This record gives sequence, structure tokens and C-alpha cells, in this order.
Amino acid sequence: MTKTPSSASPSLYEDKRIISMPVRYLINIVAIAVFMLIGNLIISEGIINRTYTTILLQVGVYIILAVSLNISTGYLGQLPLGHAGFMAVGAYVGALAWKAMPHGLGYMIIGLIVAGIAAGIVGIIIGIPALRLRGDYLAILTLGFGEIIRIIIINLPDITGGTPGLLNIPKYSNFNVIFIFVILTCYIIHTMMKSRHGRAILSIRENEIAAEACGINTTYYKVMAFSVSAALAGVAGCLYGGLQGSLFPSAFGFMDSINILVMVVLGGMGSMIGSVLAASVLTALPAMLQFLASYRMVIYSVLLILVMIFKPSGLMGTYDFSLTGLIEKAIIKIRGGSKNNAKEGQANE
Repeated sequence: MTKTPSSASPSLYEDKRIISMPVRYLINIVAIAVFMLIGNLIISEGIINRTYTTILLQVGVYIILAVSLNISTGYLGQLPLGHAGFMAVGAYVGALAWKAMPHGLGYMIIGLIVAGIAAGIVGIIIGIPALRLRGDYLAILTLGFGEIIRIIIINLPDITGGTPGLLNIPKYSNFNVIFIFVILTCYIIHTMMKSRHGRAILSIRENEIAAEACGINTTYYKVMAFSVSAALAGVAGCLYGGLQGSLFPSAFGFMDSINILVMVVLGGMGSMIGSVLAASVLTALPAMLQFLASYRMVIYSVLLILVMIFKPSGLMGTYDFSLTGLIEKAIIKIRGGSKNNAKEGQANE
């Protein structure tokens, strides 16, 4: 006799989503608030000194850079090497906007929005011709565009300050501001990748020819992913300027683009939590190893090599962390354990 859904095993037919969406959002908001409170207490109570506070804020900026590059590299499957150029555009545009406007929270947000829009527009301009290429050719072209942006900054001293740098930038980037924008960046990327646009981007990564045959406008989605990635890098650049208080073209060279790419590859292409962990480790580690003087970069390099040898897919592979997902798994495990215990009790009786 064929089993009906009602008589079949509950594990085959019950809804895996035990926690409703409103409760999921509530849990995430509470977790974010707790992390923000802990961070503020650590800084305000002097548990970490000023040096480590600066490192913590730099970690936040590089998390935004890494997860934004993950859109183009991990989700879209392309290999751009000009991310530092988009960061530079956002940094200088945002800094100039902040310097031109009065101080205040509203003006700070306007500066960040303007920085993101400017970097996004540059991303579209570069992305339309660049994304016709693939692999090494795309990497070389985007690397060239990144260097062009840096050279333009050097050759506009009346606007950007040139090689001596742009100084006296308002220092808006405190822990709360950077933390909020890290959360917003991760939320934007998560929401986009869970939508039909995200699925279209993933289909291009898996097989661009098949995606185009299915009616997906591959050029549109490639440029969209590239521009969103560039816009978020621009926001990170603006936060970087607000953290340092000054900007120099040498901070946006091609080695910085490669450093951000290493974070994405090390964490796992397509894994947001992997990018977060790798950005945290690779930003903090060189600073934490300063007491070893010239040996610190050797240790840093050896660690990277070891990870690539023993975990070539990255620290987290393609895994994406979900707090509510972990809670649901724990609930299912507890329920399964209690059901097994009840069955054993009935059998013993």
C-alpha cells in the first residue's frame, strides 16, 4: 500500500523552516545589537588600546571591500583586479564632499552615498567594455583601469592633493558607523543573491552560454554585479578616508587590489562568511605580528601558502553562515533526540 503524505515520515514532509521570518529578523537584530554593544564597551572601557581600536576599524573597512569583491569574483565568476581603483574613487569623492559640506550626521551620510554612486558609475563605465573579456584578459584590463584612476588622482593636485595627499578629512569613521555599514553591506549582498537577480548572476558563473540560451541578459547582469561591487568598494573607500583623516594615491596601488582578491580567495569564493573571516585575519595579522619585525611578512606568506595547499577551496569553501539556520538545526536535533528517547521508552515498556 502506497503511503500518503499524512502517513509518511514527518521528516520527509514537514516544513524545514521552523522559525518564521519575523522571528528570524528579530534574532538577527538582537545579535547585531549585542555585538555593537560589546564592541562599544571594549573600546569605551579601554580594554583595547588606540592601536588595536584602529586595527579593528580597518578590519571593518576591509570586510566591506572583500565581500563586495566577492560579488564579481565569487558569485559572478569573473577575475577583476581593479578594486582598489573603485575604492580610490569613493575615497576621494566622499572626502571632497565631506570637506565641502558642514559637519553633521546627515552630511556624513550624503558623502557616503555620493561616494558609492560615483564608484558605481565608474564601475559601469569600466564594466561595459571590460566584461566582454574573461579570465586573464579581464584581470589585465581592470588592473590597467585601476592604475589609470590612480594616475589621474596624482595628476589632479588642485582637486585631489596629488602625491602629497588630501589632508584634513573629517574623521567620521568611528566603530558604530563602520559596524553599521558592514552589516548593511552584508545585508544588501545577501538580499541581492537570494533574489532572482542573484540567481541569474549565479547561473552566469556556472555556465554563461546556457544562461544566455535560457533568456538571461548576461551583459546586463554582469555589469549590474560589477557596478554594485564597485559602489560598495566606493563606500568602503569613503570610510577609509574618514578613518585615516588623509588620503594618498600610494594607498590604492595594484598590490592593494591583489590583497583584497587574496582575502576573497582565502576565505572561499562565493562565501560571505569566508570573506569576513579572511579579511579579519589578513588585516589584523600583519599588525599583530609587528613585534617580529622583518619576519612577520614571511610568517604571513607561509600561512597563506599552507592554507592554499591544504584547503584550496578557501577556509569556508562556498559555505554561508546563518545564525537562524544553526538554531533551526539545533531545534531539529533536540526534537529528533526527544522522539528517539520516547520510542525507546515505549519499546522498553
